Amino acid sequence: MLTYALENRGTDTLYEYLYKQIKTDILSKKLVAGERLPSKRLLAKNLNVSTITVENAYSQLVAEGYIYSIPKSGYYVTDISADLMKPLPERPAKQFEKPKEKKTYFADFASNSTVEDAFPFSIWSKLLKEVMAENSKELMSRSPSKGVYELRSAVAGYLYQFRGMDVKPEQVIIGAGTEYLYGLIIQLLGYDKCYAVEDPGYQKISRIYQAQNVCCKFVAMDENGINMEALEESGADVLHISPAHHFPTGLVTPVSRRYELLSWASRKDNRYIIEDEYDSEFRLVGKPVPTLESIDVGEKVIYINTFSKSLSSTIRISYMVLPESLMRRYDEMLSFYACTVSNIEQYTLARFITDGCLEKHINRMRNYYREQRDLVLACIKKYMNPDKIRIREENSGLHFLLEIDTNYSDDRLRNNAEARDIHISFLSQYYRNTENARYHTLVINYSGIMPEHIEEAVRRLIESIE
Repeated sequence: MLTYALENRGTDTLYEYLYKQIKTDILSKKLVAGERLPSKRLLAKNLNVSTITVENAYSQLVAEGYIYSIPKSGYYVTDISADLMKPLPERPAKQFEKPKEKKTYFADFASNSTVEDAFPFSIWSKLLKEVMAENSKELMSRSPSKGVYELRSAVAGYLYQFRGMDVKPEQVIIGAGTEYLYGLIIQLLGYDKCYAVEDPGYQKISRIYQAQNVCCKFVAMDENGINMEALEESGADVLHISPAHHFPTGLVTPVSRRYELLSWASRKDNRYIIEDEYDSEFRLVGKPVPTLESIDVGEKVIYINTFSKSLSSTIRISYMVLPESLMRRYDEMLSFYACTVSNIEQYTLARFITDGCLEKHINRMRNYYREQRDLVLACIKKYMNPDKIRIREENSGLHFLLEIDTNYSDDRLRNNAEARDIHISFLSQYYRNTENARYHTLVINYSGIMPEHIEEAVRRLIESIE
């Protein structure tokens, strides 16, 4: 009769422990192939447990193939191969290291995060409750591949009203973050195409293309954006740019260069431009610059934007607008994909846009960021010799450049700031071709700095670079 000390089972349930003990006896050949096991009732009585406990243990053993049952006869040990009958090696207890927490700083001028107080929690939660109460049926229905129509329609309306783009909801695709959308574009346009990115530029974009094993070329920039001669020499088929506000230089591509880019794209059928906007809503002087898509007549521009800047860096909702010809190709090739954003977030965001909440929020945040920028600039001018600095591109987006007159290397300056609990980044870090790099130029992101920390943060910053 099988007998086990069940009081030593640790955190296992009775049936789990019994299942493991019988399994161990089978693997160690204490129970041999063909041997009949005690009936459920008899074993339960011997172990002083319920019949259900034994039944559950036997059922798991049957499911995994260690035993089999013969109707009206009982349970028998399966004939397992010799290799499997070898005793299982002792596995060392797994030691899971606690993930290292990301270092926090008194002030992080290198991060483009947003402060938590800036998110409209009360409005969002109110709309969320309304959606749950009024859209229960839709919430339980599968979202179309491109996203729910209500959100795509809201995005199209927003783009028409505020960006001058005449697009149809059918052209809009919703996705969880721009990285996901980049992957869709690669599948849509082809892995055989060569994709060009800006140099200097946002490094994650090139890393995504490289991770997808497609050709990725780095194209130098001049004072007007992408250098046209370098673009032609690259042999690229697809150009990925941010003409409204380039990161990290802050450049705004003038209309003359925009038409040159469209002319480049029109000269070959397989050429396209990915217009990647991320903070164009926060141009702090004048109106937002018209999009490249709005002047494209050849269906050559794929427009991408995200709500990460306008709402929060943790709101992983982005969208792209495809030309109608590419949308037809998407419907044929990629419509089997499920939308990666939950329905509840999509319907809530749709209401947030159509109720005018997004417009009000952006206007409020534009004023907030203007005050942030002005305070940072005022503190820089207060604590630093004006003859040794030059501030550039401070009127577009949520960062600007601070050129400094110094003999120290960028690495030394960065270490000096680190010692003062300040995180900074330099323009030189974003160049692929280091021969073209501009040194002694800080990229000052100010969106995530707490207002009450700004003066002390700038004072520490100045101490570290003077």
